[in-house]
Amino acid sequence: MAKPNKKGPVRTVQISCLQCKTPIFKYRKGGKGALVKCFIERIVEDHTTKPCHCPGCGQEFARETMIRGTPAYKIIGGKVHSK
Repeated sequence: MAKPNKKGPVRTVQISCLQCKTPIFKYRKGGKGALVKCFIERIVEDHTTKPCHCPGCGQEFARETMIRGTPAYKIIGGKVHSK
């Protein structure tokens, strides 16, 4: 499988915790579908102190994984909101 494009898309989305509304990170998202995974190299601003955990409430919102040979966060459904 091909690796994701390094430069990536131009459009950014603000991802925040659904429970406490704390901003988690700003991400360069491609396409118009649901947020399923976040490639770590496309994250513009990271507000987390512990990977995959909300800085506000401490809830786990994703799992670290390798997708197409690139490190990524696999988002757990119903834990984050993107705007």
